[in-house]
Amino acid sequence: MSRIGRMPVNIPDGVNVSVSDDNVVTVSGKLGTLSQKVDRLIKVEIKDKEVILTRPNDSSDCKAKHGLYRMLVFNMVKGVSEGFSRTLVINGVGYRATKQGNKVVMSLGFSHPVEVEETDGITLECPDATTIVVKGISKEKVGQFAAMVRGLRPVEPYHAYGIRYDDEVVIRKVGKVSGKK
Repeated sequence: MSRIGRMPVNIPDGVNVSVSDDNVVTVSGKLGTLSQKVDRLIKVEIKDKEVILTRPNDSSDCKAKHGLYRMLVFNMVKGVSEGFSRTLVINGVGYRATKQGNKVVMSLGFSHPVEVEETDGITLECPDATTIVVKGISKEKVGQFAAMVRGLRPVEPYHAYGIRYDDEVVIRKVGKVSGKK
């Protein structure tokens, strides 16, 4: 059995989980509501403040879907109770970001400022001039939005200028070396 799939998902206080007849799992909590359609092969049950996912056989397709849908349900429960966030760091001479209303205006070395607007389900914060925090209840949307912002100015390997994740390791390259011997 899948090691991830066989673990039950605990339902914290204040979170409601329901499964419809067409295998759609809906999770609601203090931060919002998320839903996910689960493949018909995977059976979803709610017992004693836990969500248990089971599979009918040990085919490779069933094994893969078992772990996948268990983690999707786990991320939905965590998202509506705690939320997700991703921190981006801006590095470079003159590179900075400021929050203006519901958008972040960034100076990234271009001839014009770059503006990124909040979307539904995503909020942006700028605790200082070189940090952007992307927050939301959907792990997928937070990660996708953070990747889009990071893609506006990817980190270059010589000076490490650009936008990177706070836990990202940038491998620096050595610049030109004089040819004299």
